[in-house]
Amino acid sequence: MDRPDPGSHEQRSHARVTAVNYLELISHVLPEIAVLVTALVLIGMGCAGGSRGGGKAVLAVTAAGLGLALAAVVFGPESGRLLEGMIVVDALTRLFKAVLLALTLGTALFLFPGGEAGGNEGRGAENSALLLLALLGLLVVVGTENLLLLFVGLELASLALYLMVVFAAPAGRPAEAALRYFFFGSVAAAFLLFGFSFIYGATGSIDLRVIAKVLAAHPVEPILPLGVGLALVGFGFKVAAVPFHLWAPDVYQSAPAPAAGFIASASKVAGFFIVAKVLVLGFGVVEGSADWGAFAMGWAPLVAVLAALSMVVGNLAALAQQSVRRLLAYSGIGHSGFILTALVAANAEAVRAVLFYSVIYGVASLAAFGVAGCVLRARGADRLEDFAGLGRTAPAAAGVLALALLSLAGLPPLVGFFGKFQLFAAALSGGTPGTVPGLLWLVALALLMSAVSLYYYLRVLKQVFFAPAPADAAPTRDTSAGTAVCLVCGSVLVLLGLFPSLVLQPLQRALVQLF
Repeated sequence: MDRPDPGSHEQRSHARVTAVNYLELISHVLPEIAVLVTALVLIGMGCAGGSRGGGKAVLAVTAAGLGLALAAVVFGPESGRLLEGMIVVDALTRLFKAVLLALTLGTALFLFPGGEAGGNEGRGAENSALLLLALLGLLVVVGTENLLLLFVGLELASLALYLMVVFAAPAGRPAEAALRYFFFGSVAAAFLLFGFSFIYGATGSIDLRVIAKVLAAHPVEPILPLGVGLALVGFGFKVAAVPFHLWAPDVYQSAPAPAAGFIASASKVAGFFIVAKVLVLGFGVVEGSADWGAFAMGWAPLVAVLAALSMVVGNLAALAQQSVRRLLAYSGIGHSGFILTALVAANAEAVRAVLFYSVIYGVASLAAFGVAGCVLRARGADRLEDFAGLGRTAPAAAGVLALALLSLAGLPPLVGFFGKFQLFAAALSGGTPGTVPGLLWLVALALLMSAVSLYYYLRVLKQVFFAPAPADAAPTRDTSAGTAVCLVCGSVLVLLGLFPSLVLQPLQRALVQLF
């Protein structure tokens, strides 16, 4: 294999870096700058004691910073690729930065004093700062095609999330789960970094587009499969795919509902975004095949195994759960399997389905965790029986929970049904034209596990709408901000169910530019 001369590559890189106009550079990273500055302001407020009794000020600063970042996304540059893919702005990155900002704003409203984290007085500013630092890492992940910067963004988000699990709840309760989260995350980061180093050794680049060109033009180096496999281990942790899921149930149950909701929504949306982009854009030419009877070496068979294991383990384990947040954790593992099922097809239709369903899952998960946090604050626990009578004591929250769970179950005519249809249709679109779809085995398993998920979601809704509320049950109330977030999430699910093109059309246009 003819390798490029390292010296000339370094000279070209230096020339490109020095030629960058710094005003242009700043304009392309304005959303990240706005989020970082807001986080620093919140840290300063925390050091000055501004979070004590100043929850409204903390919320106002957080919302203002997120609003400025969103304005920078909407009115900033429409396209650009700087520093050899380290900074990328296009329609797809702008769309998903806006999604992440919206999900983060919802989480910030759940952290409003009077919510679960609000009971941890004196840390309101720090909690919000950690939330924004996690968001900053996710924005970096979404806005790069450089493996090194991708790793830095993932670890920045992970470190902030580790601390959120500890600091956003009463002392002592989440410590064990946070420690487990940290250890699993550290091991996953090591696998990811080792994988990236092998990929660099095999291709001579950490730029996804250059990697794709090298793989298309030259024979595959023997160390490349090892690098991709190690990277898949790290990515599997980020999206809680089996067998890299062991941290998720404990973290989702022990962390406060807002922190768990952020991990389940924004973090997972960014995770699937980058997994799809790395595998299909960077390694699309070495995907192999997971078709029944026609397996071929590549990453697709590995992803198919992760998908099958995640669907089976996640959905069957959810059947045995009595804690609703733990049930949602195992449900999320199952949904990772559903999403990975489409990704195995490794085409533009699969990427569109993966990203569309990720948005649906993120909104529904944030709504479900918001309602679960409301019940937890009112009744002191989140067991199934604690949701009894919620339909009578808090009909708005119960309605939003029903919309979220039934969307996750994929029940027509809700948006979750349309999203799952897109996933399974994309999976069936792979393989050899004119033959029986090779991924039919995986789609059949996904349909079976979807039926299983409907059962345990209905178990929750049975308690919500048909079980009598306990006589000593406290009234279920939430802050006006938390209620507003739940209602907005429910409205978004209804709106996307009626008009899925609101997301699908921008996605389609963005993917045309990408592929």
